Amino acid sequence: MRRRTAVAALALTFATVFATAAPAPTAPAKAAPGGHSQATLLDKVPRRGVLRVCTTGDYRPFTYRDPKTGAYTGIDIDMAKHLAASLGVKADFVTTTWTKLMDDFTAGKCDIGMGGISVTLARAQKAYFSEPYVVDGKAPIARCADKDKYDSLVKIDQAGVRVIVNPGGTNEKFAKANIHKATLITHPDNNTIFDEIVAGRADVMITDESETKYQAKLHPELCAINPDKPFTFAEKAYLLPRGDEEFQEYIDQWVNLATHDGTYKGFAAPWQS
Repeated sequence: MRRRTAVAALALTFATVFATAAPAPTAPAKAAPGGHSQATLLDKVPRRGVLRVCTTGDYRPFTYRDPKTGAYTGIDIDMAKHLAASLGVKADFVTTTWTKLMDDFTAGKCDIGMGGISVTLARAQKAYFSEPYVVDGKAPIARCADKDKYDSLVKIDQAGVRVIVNPGGTNEKFAKANIHKATLITHPDNNTIFDEIVAGRADVMITDESETKYQAKLHPELCAINPDKPFTFAEKAYLLPRGDEEFQEYIDQWVNLATHDGTYKGFAAPWQS
């Protein structure tokens, strides 16, 4: 009997000690109005009054910055303004480059990246992507007189062929992975790179088929080569901050609606005519 009493007393002592030492439950973080996390851009952007958009301004038809006026035009520029309006704010365009895009974005210089950005696993390690809005792929563009000479990677990757590429993006990555025998020329300005082919200082460029079609319209001397049968499969989407699921879900819904209700098609039409 004494032993049972002693054991019961000891158990009571331990229970008292652990109950005293146990930390008090942590109160859940307060949610913003509407049940949103206080960290989500879905609330922060309307409070700030501005949607900050990182864009390169050198990739028509998606984004172009006029060097004289600084004004932006392009399909994704119009899409950015439409998105900003849906949030009750204005779009503020933050100039970046393909080389600096991911560093600028992850440093928090903008809320969203727009302007023909291809979905890659390397980028997906650092940021979220929205629902894709365009299917694309790498294809060549060259002087029309030479289009039959460069209609395959085998023909392009030959000694004496000059392949020109802009640095920092998927064009450079593709070229470095696939061009071994031809001469690779890096040209820093994607707005003037096609003039180099026209002038005969380069022979061919491999870029997204959407860009080859548009640049062939701007430069009658150039032809997009088999743009409907690109070398690769790729998708374009909008770059979003990693971890902000609420903002991502909103952008996905916006993309879905814009690509099905005629909004995107309307913005793209002037660039395709």
